[in-house]
Parts: sequence; C-alpha cells; structure tokens
Amino acid sequence: MDQLVLDKIKKWQEYPALDQKLKEELLSLDEDKLNDAFYTDLAFGTGGLRGVLGVGTNRMNIYTVQKATYGFYQYLQEKYGESLKEKGMVISYDCRNYSYEFACASAAVFGAAGVKVYLFSSLRPTPELSFAVRELKCAGGIMITASHNPPEYNGYKVYDEDGCQLIPELADVVIDKISKINDLFNIPVGNFEELKAQNLIKMIDKEIDDKYLEMVRTVPVQQVKKDNIKIVFTPLHGTASVHLADLLKEEGYNVVEVKEQMIPDPFFSTVKSPNPEESTAFEYAINLGKEVNADILIATDPDADRMGIAAKDENGEYVLLTGNQTGAILLNYLAKYKAHGPKVNVYNTIVTSNIAKAICEKYGLKLVQTLTGFKFIGEQAKKIENTDEEFFFGYEESYGYVIKDFVRDKDSLQATLLLAEVASFYKEQDKTLVQVLNDIYEEFGYYQEGVLNIYLRGQEGSARINCIMRHFQNIELNSIVNRNIARVEDYDLGIYKENGQVGKLTLPNSLVVKYIFDDGGWFVLRPSGTEPKLKVYISIVCKTEAESKALVESLKDAVSKIIDEVE
Repeated sequence: MDQLVLDKIKKWQEYPALDQKLKEELLSLDEDKLNDAFYTDLAFGTGGLRGVLGVGTNRMNIYTVQKATYGFYQYLQEKYGESLKEKGMVISYDCRNYSYEFACASAAVFGAAGVKVYLFSSLRPTPELSFAVRELKCAGGIMITASHNPPEYNGYKVYDEDGCQLIPELADVVIDKISKINDLFNIPVGNFEELKAQNLIKMIDKEIDDKYLEMVRTVPVQQVKKDNIKIVFTPLHGTASVHLADLLKEEGYNVVEVKEQMIPDPFFSTVKSPNPEESTAFEYAINLGKEVNADILIATDPDADRMGIAAKDENGEYVLLTGNQTGAILLNYLAKYKAHGPKVNVYNTIVTSNIAKAICEKYGLKLVQTLTGFKFIGEQAKKIENTDEEFFFGYEESYGYVIKDFVRDKDSLQATLLLAEVASFYKEQDKTLVQVLNDIYEEFGYYQEGVLNIYLRGQEGSARINCIMRHFQNIELNSIVNRNIARVEDYDLGIYKENGQVGKLTLPNSLVVKYIFDDGGWFVLRPSGTEPKLKVYISIVCKTEAESKALVESLKDAVSKIIDEVE
C-alpha cells in the first residue's frame, strides 16, 4: 500500500473524536478495502460529490461533506464578501441514509461563519431547492442526494444564485478551494441547536411549498377533460411522495398510488434500482396498473428531478418510454398547442435524439444544444433573461425535463403535470401515448436510440475508462457497420474533423467524443459524471422501426468490439 495512503489511514485511526460507526468500520476493513477507501479523495466534480457511504477520504461521510461545504463557503465568501451573511443559503435533502445528517452538518458549517441558512424541515425535491434559492434570493444552495444511485450511495449537489448547478468553470474554483483544505478534521463547524436558537439556521417548509406549487400549476397549456384517464404513480420511495400525488389529485386527475412505494425508504426495499430509466423500477406500478386498468404509469427518482412513464400499447401492455421518446411527445405537443412568440428556444444536449431538430424545424422553433448535464440548460435560461427570447422547453435523454424556467434544474413535477395533460388530451381522440409516438415517427422518421453502460469500478476502472477514451480520440474511424462517418467531434480537445479539415467547437471542453454519420445519425462515448461507468449513446433514424432497431443493435455490437480490443 502506498505510504501516502497509509499516512491518511493512520490520521483517521488516531483522530480521537472520530464518529463511532466510522471507527468501527475502519477497524473492520481488510487491506484492499482500506486502499479503495483512502487511495484518493472523493472527487468534487461538476455535479458535486457522489460516492459510497463509509469511512475514508474516498467515501461520503460527515467529514468529506464538511470539507466540501467549507470549500463551497470559501468560494461564496470570495464572491460576495460580507453580503453573503444576509443573502444566505438554502439546503434540502432526500430520503437516503445520512441525508438529514449531511444537510445539518452543511448548515452548521455555514452557520459557524455567520451565514444565514434556510433548511427544509423535512425531505424536499431537488427542483424545489432550485426554486427556493431563486425565491429567497440566496447566494446558493445545497441538495443532499445521490439521485438514482443504489442505496449504498449518497451525494451532494451545489447551486448558484440562479438555482442552477455550478457550470465547470465555477465548479473548478470550488474544487481548487476544497483541494487546499489539508485537514478535514479541523473544519469550523457550529453547534446546530445553538445556531437555530440564534436564528442563523431557519427551518422552512410550507411557505416555500405553496409558492413552488403555485408556479408548477402554471405549466398546463390548455383545458383538458382530466378525469378521463387513470394514472398510477410511484415516487420509488423518494421525495416526490411529498407533493406530486396530491398535486395531480388537486388538479382533477384520477390517481392511484403505489402505496408500498409512497413511504420514503433509504434502502429502496421494493425495487432493484430506484431509477425510472429501468424497467424493473416499474414492476409494482405495472401490477397495480393492470389491476386498476390504468392508462399511464409514472415513476420519479429519489430526489424527484427525473420522471419516467409507461403507457399502454394497442395490445393493452405497458411500454416503458425512453427519455427521448417522452421528450419528443412533450415537445411536439408544446410546439402544436402552446402559444409562443417569434424568438422561441428549445434546449437539449449533444446526446439527445435528433428528433427534436426535426420537430423544431417544422414549427419554427430554435434548437440550442449543450453539453450533457442539465446545468448547461439552466445556464442557457440565465443567458436569455431580460431579452426578447423565450425559454420554451428544455430536456435531456436521461428523463429530465423543464417547461418553465422558474426552476433551473430538471423538474419531475412540471413534467408530470404536462404529461398528464397530454395523455388526457389524446385520450379524447382515442389515442394512447404509444400511438401518439408512432404518429410522430410516421411523420418525422423512426428515430431509435440505444445506450451501452460499461461499469468499471475503482482505481483500475477509472484508468480503464481513460484508456478507452484516449483510444477513440486517436483512432482514424471512417466507417462502422457499413455507415460512413462524416464528422468527428472531440470535445476534450475542442475540435472537429470533417472532410479532411479541422475546426474549433464552440461548446466548453469535456471528455466526450462524438461520431456523426453522413445521414445525421451518431454515437457518443462519455464517462458518467455520477457513476463508475463509461456510457455509449447511439441515435439513428431509418424509414422503418425494424430497420432502426436492427441498426442500433449492430452499432452496439461494433462499438463494444472496439472497446474490448483496447489494451
């Protein structure tokens, strides 16, 4: 074991006030597990912290959270000076293990510095945190969540004064501050109860709930029948249990809750994964849907920023729609029926299906693409403030949608309310959402996407991911599965190659490589920012559904083969 790692372990072993549970875990770990827990510091990336709970510098625990919080405080202090104390911070948290403890610890770090903290009294969705930062005109916000990761994870996301996650150039400043904190056992932390008594920590709930929900209720586009559809809803044990079912009922929809999954549960005991992207997350919802003859099934992830749906097909079976498919349905509906001015902007990412481009071209909407990550869409909303341009719709393939930019992050409550309206509207025309999607394909072409998730954990996994990415950056790949590659975009180097020429890309640098076919289809390689995996995105369009599905599978196999051959 490296001497630096041994030194870090020794420091933790000798710290007299070490949390008792962490102390017990430290004593129980074998050499390999000790090395993995201490070989590096848990990375504060552009999405904040996300990692396995436990002892060590490479784990989510009270000490790594306090260190990150103090670095974030230093960044904000440098930016705002004395005004930071009154501007204050907002902190929220989800249902995961230690989420409340981490939220309180973060509040105590800011409180110790004399900064006012607004802390939600119980778990609240991520989009409400984004809204609260803007509503209270705070300097920033913190959300304790690991989103859809497995139960052994937790995470920590930071927000700027616009309620948007920090873009890379700002996150880099925070990262620099954190990296200079040498002793994570010596962070200034106040006494939580004393700070509450001094009103430096103020508990919030209903006053923000009411204002947030009032804004969510402005999302609907037109009056629809509402009681003509039956919706099965599950928050997958997460924070959407706080608002979403009640909101739908109050708006007049017929909602049946998956009772077992309405209870916040850090272990997500009824699902293999609390991720609405995965079909297994819908097992309970599908069973209940068949029992009550539901039209649509809606599931949200643990922090309620993402929404997944399943809709009945012509055979009465429930079909899980992808994020791209749901996005296409919502965008097409908004383009048809939502009133808008001449300068209307739709936002998505470079790994989102090209069907959005086709829809926008038909309806005269401007499509703006960003790097992967909703913070880049939130950033675009800020850019058009106080201009004659309109934020119309923003979405990404990973089940994130925002219709109105009073929230600067993904918002499952907005998305669910609009989706319910869309389903009701088309039910009156005797159409299911699956039929609506097929109509869109008939008009614009059969867009099909696929994703390869290649899990590579630990130190060796991280090195392997970097090796694969460098390989794709350096090889001369002109064709694949008999399809010509017309353009290669290397976002890490900030260049593209096309027709033997090299040009500069306009988006910020990021470790992403995109291969674009001459018919507009593409595939992208990108390391995940939140999980130990390499993601390969595929998007193509063909004249028939069968042709498009077959091509996606062929591309998956071909790209996998290249990856397997990388040494």
